[in-house]
Amino acid sequence: MDFDKITVCGALELMEKGECSSEELVSGLLGVIDSKDGEIGAYLSVDHADALEQAREADRKRANGESGRLLGVPIAIKDVLNVKGQACTCASQILKGYISPYDATAIAMMRKEGAVFLGRTNMDEFAMGSSTENSSCQITRNPHNMDCVPGGSSGGSAAAVAGGEALAALGTDTGGSIRQPAAFCGCVGLKPSYGRVSRYGLVAFASSFDQIGPMTRDVRDSAHLLGVISGQDDMDSSSLNLPVPDYVSMLKDDLKGVTLGLPKEYFVDGMDDEVRASVMKAVDVCRGLGAEITEVSLPHTDYAIAVYYIIATAEASTNLARFDGVRYGFRAEGVTDPIDMYGKTRSQGFGDEVKRRIILGTYVLSSGYYDAYYLSAQKVRTLIRRDFEDAFKKCDALLTPTTPTPAFKRGDKSDDPLQMYLCDIFTATANLAGVCGISVPCGKSSDGLPIGLQLLGPEFKEENILRTAYAYEQGRENG
Repeated sequence: MDFDKITVCGALELMEKGECSSEELVSGLLGVIDSKDGEIGAYLSVDHADALEQAREADRKRANGESGRLLGVPIAIKDVLNVKGQACTCASQILKGYISPYDATAIAMMRKEGAVFLGRTNMDEFAMGSSTENSSCQITRNPHNMDCVPGGSSGGSAAAVAGGEALAALGTDTGGSIRQPAAFCGCVGLKPSYGRVSRYGLVAFASSFDQIGPMTRDVRDSAHLLGVISGQDDMDSSSLNLPVPDYVSMLKDDLKGVTLGLPKEYFVDGMDDEVRASVMKAVDVCRGLGAEITEVSLPHTDYAIAVYYIIATAEASTNLARFDGVRYGFRAEGVTDPIDMYGKTRSQGFGDEVKRRIILGTYVLSSGYYDAYYLSAQKVRTLIRRDFEDAFKKCDALLTPTTPTPAFKRGDKSDDPLQMYLCDIFTATANLAGVCGISVPCGKSSDGLPIGLQLLGPEFKEENILRTAYAYEQGRENG
């Protein structure tokens, strides 16, 4: 079995035909992980015995005539999602020793459909980063070039899928953390609209931005997984009670009647020439499939990174206040009183990037600076949202690069946080506006590094971007 190519839907078909069991599938993937992950470093933990027992249980259910949309399919899970009985460290020392007592809603929905949880993937600490270099646990390498980063913060999930160590994975996207590593590693990464997927059980970084989404080998798998994890949840007041379409049935091979917009602000000086060429070639493929291409404008794009890093850090400052060494996780030793314990626990438990963002967020929320920074940023966020609303009056989806460059070498940007933040320049706007986005591979650089095409769609119109991405994927492969 070719674990570099098999998909979720392909695996389901094989198991339904009796040509493969879940146990065989999981056992094979565990073998790949054992042989390759020492170099790639995608996983923080893999419980072989538990994964195999889950697979056997799925096989028993299938033998008894039971069904499920993910029955027996092994899925990797980013280490920011709670899975009952498993560690959930967010790749941070401050949550060392914490074992989750419950399932996140997205996990519970997948479990109900028979998914097998294969292992927990590496990430930037508390999802703060664009390269997975901020993990406190280990290095994750890009399977296409071991000297390069896999992107972040869902770098472990992307590397697992791209490296043949998982059929699919769950990631989270706060400012591009699914789409950017998907682009760097050459897989498909989908960020649903804010409110489409419950955030309950996702350890919060920035609550008004965070979304859970799938990372897969192809667009069909992303559509299939999105249908499983979407829906309203009473445990998350931000999840909306909207019908969940059958996304897979809405996939088509052509783009007749579809209008796609090219935002002029996303094709700027400084973008890598090979990225630009690959994206424009993808635009030609879409035009050849029947799409009408039109130029649109998102005039407040230049403010997006500044606005994102004001609001997101402010929310992080509030959310991460709960990690204090009192109830769970790491607690510093040799403390003299509660204040000393808080200070030493957080100083020793958080990494440099997390501390940087907490400090920045606390600053912009402080007396005398709230109006100048946080309140102003919220007003500009509204303008960015209106930009998208205006653009979508003219088109069904937007075509853009996912990232300004292919994957970069480890260490190239780790000493310059601002340059690292600019990696999210094309992705953070979608989180600010709450719209949906997907990255799909659209070529490779001369060095053999993947390049991603991003599609952005209106709120709760994931079918628009999935249809476009699928048609492009088929046209690219058949062209």
